[in-house]
Amino acid sequence: MIGRIAGTLLEKNPPEVLVEAGGVGYEIAVPMSTFYNLPASGQAVTLLTHLVVREDAHQLFGFLTAAERQAFRQLIRISGVGSRTALAVLSGMSVGELAQAVTLQESGRLTRVPGIGKKTAERLLLELKGKLGAALEGAAGGAAPATEGSADVLRALVALGYSDKEASAAVRLLPEGSGVAEGIRAALKSLARP
Repeated sequence: MIGRIAGTLLEKNPPEVLVEAGGVGYEIAVPMSTFYNLPASGQAVTLLTHLVVREDAHQLFGFLTAAERQAFRQLIRISGVGSRTALAVLSGMSVGELAQAVTLQESGRLTRVPGIGKKTAERLLLELKGKLGAALEGAAGGAAPATEGSADVLRALVALGYSDKEASAAVRLLPEGSGVAEGIRAALKSLARP
């Protein structure tokens, strides 16, 4: 399994890029969220990757963040969702938006993605429920929570019905080294303020 590629970005042709590493050029399909954040051609780039092996092809998919790769892996585990559909979902919405749509069970957000119909959107929501925790932590505020305790606080707030954005903002305000119970209490107090 190829898990990471670091090299020189040679070409950018959406949704594929060509990265040279060790004298070999790798064609890597990337979601648009990754594509927009790539450096200019000729610059150094590091991508986390996922290799899909089929009878007729070996396809390499690349991501700038672990949250994107984790979400991609969760998506392709769903029956009827292939790697191209997973790439389309991650190109149409951020991991945080996907996690929020799953948490709130909003199929309408998913049906806006080209190629995702109502039935597929409902299946995605059902299958992903409770499985995007790690991806959510990495994407909710743009950065992963500083400690394991803050990750637990974030999960608890989302489970209580707060949006990813609200929960992340509350977690960022917590004092360093807060325990989980104290962190939840403090976060709830800050969220209760008008």
